[in-house]
Amino acid sequence: MSDLLEYKCPCCGGAIEFNSTLQKMKCPYCDTEFDMETVKEFNEAAANQQSDELNWESASDNSWKEDEASGMSVYICQSCGGEIVADESTGASSCPFCGNPVVMSGKFSGTLRPDFIIPFKLDKKAAKEGLTKHLHGKILLPKVFKKENHIDEIKGVYVPFWLFDTDASADIRYHATKTRFWSDSDYDYTETSHYSVFRAGNIGFDQIPVDGSSKIDNDLTESLEPYVISEAVDFATPYLAGYVADKYDVSAEESAERANQRVRKAAEDAFRDTVIGYDSVTPEDTRIQLKGGKTHYALFPVWLLSTTWKGNHYLFGMNGQTGKFVGNLPVDKGIFTKWFLGLTAGFSVAAYAIAWLIHTFC
Repeated sequence: MSDLLEYKCPCCGGAIEFNSTLQKMKCPYCDTEFDMETVKEFNEAAANQQSDELNWESASDNSWKEDEASGMSVYICQSCGGEIVADESTGASSCPFCGNPVVMSGKFSGTLRPDFIIPFKLDKKAAKEGLTKHLHGKILLPKVFKKENHIDEIKGVYVPFWLFDTDASADIRYHATKTRFWSDSDYDYTETSHYSVFRAGNIGFDQIPVDGSSKIDNDLTESLEPYVISEAVDFATPYLAGYVADKYDVSAEESAERANQRVRKAAEDAFRDTVIGYDSVTPEDTRIQLKGGKTHYALFPVWLLSTTWKGNHYLFGMNGQTGKFVGNLPVDKGIFTKWFLGLTAGFSVAAYAIAWLIHTFC
C-alpha cells in the first residue's frame, strides 16, 4: 500500500497546501508561507521522530472483501484517523472527514514519478469567473440557464500527460491550381492552370502532449491546450497538496498512436503552409516517417466544473495555467429557429436583390 503524506505547518502543525497565487505552500490556519524545500525538510524530520504507538486489535471482522477492494486503495488519515477510499489511479485527494489534503506518495514514486509538473497558477475563484465569462454573449444559450444552473462540483485536478519528442521526415506532392478571369464585349473567359508542387524536408517536434488518463475525454484535454511547457518545474509532491491528482492509467505505449497522429497532422499543416500563391491546393501523395521518439511523464493543471440543468449533465474545463475555458452548452431551440429563419430570409432577400439587378441592367 502506498504511503500517505500530509504536509504539516512547521509553525502551528496544521495541514497546509499549495497556493497557486503565491506559488508557495501556505497554512490556512496561521497564514504562514513556506517554500517547497522548507516544507519537505520539516515533514521528513517529523516523520523520522515519530515514536511507535500501540496497535489496537479490532474485535470485529469488518475488513474489505477481495472483490470489494478490487480496483481501489484504502488509506488512514494521519490527522483524524478516518478511512480514505480511492481508486487505484488517485494520487492526491482530501480526507472526507477532516478535509485535510493528502498525497498518496507511492503513486508517484520510482518509475511512476513524473519528470515535470506545471503548478496551478489560477485558483478556484478564477475557475468560477471563467464559467461566468464562458456563458456571457452566447446568443443561443437559454436565458434561464445562467439563473438556474448551479455548479455541482469544482475541483482542481493534476492530469497525467505523456510528452512525445520525435523527428518527422516528409515527402509530399500537391496538385495546385491558379484561375484567371476576364471578359470582352462578347464573352466571359476562365483559364485554369494546373501545377504539381513538391515539398520535402525534416521537422522536429518537442513535447507533443497526450492525455494519460482514461477518466477525461481527449477532446476536452486537447481543447485546453496549449500549455506553456517552459514554465514546467521538476516534480515535487508538495505541489499536489490541496488538489486531486491521478497517476496515468494509459501507458506511453498505448498513447503512442495518438501522438503519431498529432505529429503527422502537424507536419502536414506545416508543409502545407509553405505552398502559397495558388487558388487551390490538394495533397495527392503524402509520405511522413517518424524517428527518434522519446517520452516524458508530466502532470498538467486542470479545473473541472460539473453542472446539472433539466436532468442533463454539463462538464466544463479550464486550463489551470492559462485560463483557457471550454465546455458544451445547451441551445435554446426557440431562439435557434428564429435565428435560422432570419438568416434564411436574409439570404432570400439578398438573392432576390441580385436577381432584380441582373434583370434590370442586363
